[in-house]
Amino acid sequence: MTVHPRAAVGFGRATGAYERGRPGYPAEMVDWLCDRVGVGAGRRVLDLAAGTGKLTRTLVPTGVTLVAVDPVHAMLRALRTMTGGTVPAVAATAQALPLADRSVDGIVVAQGFHWFATNAALAEMTRVLRPGGAIALVWNVRRLDDPVQAAISEIVDPYRGDTPSHTTGHWREVVEHSNTVGIRDTTTVGHDVTSDIDGLVDRIVSISFIAALPAGERAVVQHRVRALEAITGATPVLRYRCEGYVLTPR
Repeated sequence: MTVHPRAAVGFGRATGAYERGRPGYPAEMVDWLCDRVGVGAGRRVLDLAAGTGKLTRTLVPTGVTLVAVDPVHAMLRALRTMTGGTVPAVAATAQALPLADRSVDGIVVAQGFHWFATNAALAEMTRVLRPGGAIALVWNVRRLDDPVQAAISEIVDPYRGDTPSHTTGHWREVVEHSNTVGIRDTTTVGHDVTSDIDGLVDRIVSISFIAALPAGERAVVQHRVRALEAITGATPVLRYRCEGYVLTPR
């Protein structure tokens, strides 16, 4: 299956901004998913849609054996650099995983499942899971009750179009109607991230559909984001809720 064009172009173009501007994941959430998926020494876990390795790097110290998969080559190059080449990283999609049947104990997907939320992807993910294995889905979700995040949405939402998003809930409909997996557990953790105005710009231009814009339109977005400093000050606080879901095969 082909990669959504906004993901292919946007993430390929904005890898540096993604690494600099995207938040990591709170320790409480990482501990939760490690417990639910069984991340640790002696286990093999697939980090799917791994991106630049924001989650990958928090899992390495557990001693788990990781394999990272992402369809965007620029993201994987950044991941290899950030992990010192210690994590195998393979370019592939969720619908065609380069792994043998029953070859991993668990799967983690951070900030990515909405891009490939299909029955075909779920079937392929469960194919590579060993008996008793689980899938953890994690998202940092912008809190729109926060004035800064609401102001950001006013800037970026007109460009969104049909870009897949966690917030539409389509991914959850696919899971709930699936004959392959079911939701076993969920949790939510508050996650506030302090940045500077350059980090805020990086955060916004790393959004796939913003990064995929022509240069002139991206410049307009950057200018409007910088103007938010008038309400955020020099060190804006970005408020998120980090959502976690554990899926198990039916």
